[in-house]
Amino acid sequence: MILLRHGQSEFNKAFTETRRDPGIEDPELTELGHEQAELAAESLAETAITRIIVSPYTRALQTAEPFLRRRKVKVTVMHEVRERYAFTCDVGRHPELLAASFPHHQFDHLPARWWPDVRETEDEIVLRAAAFRAAMRADGEQETTLLVSHWAFILALTGVSVMNGTVLRYDPFEPAPAAIVWKP
Repeated sequence: MILLRHGQSEFNKAFTETRRDPGIEDPELTELGHEQAELAAESLAETAITRIIVSPYTRALQTAEPFLRRRKVKVTVMHEVRERYAFTCDVGRHPELLAASFPHHQFDHLPARWWPDVRETEDEIVLRAAAFRAAMRADGEQETTLLVSHWAFILALTGVSVMNGTVLRYDPFEPAPAAIVWKP
């Protein structure tokens, strides 16, 4: 699989500058974030990708857009690969609002509130990542799948902390990470 952390969001930019939650729900990408998404798509232009799995947060959906302009592939929107609910940016948007912004994707399978009501524990996201890892092991397309997700989910899946716009190769048949260091 190929993993991609979404490009820089308005939340990421503000939080990096202040180390405070700026109170932005479901933020969009910054100009830099759009550039990071374009560069990631360009760097993978020759890579066989048959499917994109993407989180329903706007920043992840926007990061997937350059890939979709370059090729026709299946897109699966999965709330299971969302960010760990810890900040205001982790409040999502209802499926009908997402469908209005991204009409070429299907959102009708999502619950009306697909993000948690309370802060997720580290154990909860590790369990979510383990379930995804198991599903990908049983899947025949993992070699040609691009996952567009988030810092904490990728960390729980791989044990690797990645910056915005980072592309990472991942083998779901590798063992789960032995230790995870939760430092944003």
